[in-house]
Amino acid sequence: MKRLLSLDFFRGITIIAMIIVNSPGSWSYVYAPLRHAEWHGATPTDLIFPFFLFIVGVSISLSFHKIKLNFDKKIYFKIFRRSIIIFFLGIFLSLYPDFDFYNLRFSGVLQRIALVYLISSVIYLNLNFILLIITSCVILISYWIVLMYIPFDGYSAGTIEPGINFAAWIDSFIVPGRMYMSTWDPEGLFSTIPSIVTCISGIITGEIIKYNSNKIINLILLGFILLTIGLFWDIVFPINKHIWTSSYVMYTSGIAMVILAISIFIIDDKSYNFDLKFSVAFGSNAITAYVLHGILWILFQFRFFGALGFQELWMDYGIEFGLSPNLVSLGWAIFYTLIIYFIIYQLYKRKIYIKV
Repeated sequence: MKRLLSLDFFRGITIIAMIIVNSPGSWSYVYAPLRHAEWHGATPTDLIFPFFLFIVGVSISLSFHKIKLNFDKKIYFKIFRRSIIIFFLGIFLSLYPDFDFYNLRFSGVLQRIALVYLISSVIYLNLNFILLIITSCVILISYWIVLMYIPFDGYSAGTIEPGINFAAWIDSFIVPGRMYMSTWDPEGLFSTIPSIVTCISGIITGEIIKYNSNKIINLILLGFILLTIGLFWDIVFPINKHIWTSSYVMYTSGIAMVILAISIFIIDDKSYNFDLKFSVAFGSNAITAYVLHGILWILFQFRFFGALGFQELWMDYGIEFGLSPNLVSLGWAIFYTLIIYFIIYQLYKRKIYIKV
């Protein structure tokens, strides 16, 4: 089937949002929707990471389709190689710019993407559609039971407080190096297990896109069903990005399905003629854009002749001008995203796609 422009659009919008929320002018001044929920619940920012994993799943389904039909074991080497590259890009960003190996954080966004991509790809190549659904249900229900009904380390079953939950307890034994929040990590290894289902939901979406003639309606209906299940499950197992609860998987996957279905209808089916190059440029080199945003920020921190760095000057002058500190901080995030776009667009214009 032809390339889905809507998928590049959705991927691009997701990466743009990821860069914006990660790059405020000051972490002291950030609008509430651009922050993660403190613990339970979900803000718009909490949708970004699962959306990306969902898109990874759709891409696995679409790109591995012919390989699955004409299976070649060499694909495992390619999957493993790509996973290793993404994982060590994450390690590099964890070390950058100080390269303090003693305090290295092994967990991270790219590290989780690498693990989820590796496991989800292998699952997809070896299971049929029905078994994908069954596997997803087993993982989510098992994760719910473990976190809510198994006591740990002297705590009663169902304790899910920051740093005091079964996932954090397991991570304290198996996660090497330091954790992001000292006693727990939002990208910990144990909570990576349910995030695999987020990716599988994307794979299931890809299968529906390939084989279902009524894909738009069916994806919207399925999306609303998953969203509803997530909201009801939230009553007994709260939606929580930090430990990637099962209700969070259903909730975010449902929203992602609906957004992708609408995007396919508008962009691919109806071919509405509006300029998508801004988002598609990001979507075409998503990992590259993410790595660049994690590297280039240091350039704006250099102090010349004892003066403030450019980012600090931006904040100081904006606030002195009488603008809202939150607005100035957001303005910087948008400006920085445009800097990344300028570089990414040069690659897109020249049809250079950096595959990792």
